[in-house]
Amino acid sequence: MQSHERMLGILDLFDSDENYVALTFDEIHARVGYTRSTLYRYLKALTDAGLLSSLPGLGYVLGSRIIELDYKIRSGDPLIRAARPVMEELAGRFSGIALLCRKYREHVLCIHQERGTETLQSNYDRGRVRPLLLGAASVAILAYIPAYQLGRLYNRIPEEFDAAGFGKSLAEVKANLKVHRQQGWVVTTGEVTPGVAGIAAPVFDGEHDVLGSLSLTVRESQMTPDKVQRIAEQVVLCARIISNAVAQN
Repeated sequence: MQSHERMLGILDLFDSDENYVALTFDEIHARVGYTRSTLYRYLKALTDAGLLSSLPGLGYVLGSRIIELDYKIRSGDPLIRAARPVMEELAGRFSGIALLCRKYREHVLCIHQERGTETLQSNYDRGRVRPLLLGAASVAILAYIPAYQLGRLYNRIPEEFDAAGFGKSLAEVKANLKVHRQQGWVVTTGEVTPGVAGIAAPVFDGEHDVLGSLSLTVRESQMTPDKVQRIAEQVVLCARIISNAVAQN
């Protein structure tokens, strides 16, 4: 790797486990294997840029610059700005939690949430990364990724596709995902948060490539086939409104 790639790779250590809030110099050194002098130089550069902060007795934590950038994303991201009004309406209408997710590498990242009730809990908060194979918000994206990306992902983790119920071969996986594409939406129950159902539809960019998904989390016990259908129709409509707004920007 180039030196800048090695330096930025240090930030990935804070991504690898949600318990890694603070890391000491020795912990970072043990994980990356750089010389101590090189690591000191990289950590100083990251600290000077505000991407890391050093706290006595704790070690290194993510820095204030990341918080500043997060505010700018929340207030200025065109996808979030396009989605917020319809998400508020959707969550309020069905007393659920609306989630906006974006494809992130080979995962799915929740980037915005709107609550229509305080009596329902979701484990899919803003900033949390989930696998592409788990939950409606993820599967709604997985069904539309390019064939070469799907094949590459399947070849790496075929057993996980099988465990998630997508099939024992790439052909079976493609056939199952085609069903989701033909329906236009995905519903799952209890895959991310016990006791709740998720109904999701894809969001596309101006080139009609899948960008992310819009989903609504609702209480599983209140779901009937008719209600699932009604919610799904509204989720698809709202996802289409967001896609059109993004395409026009």
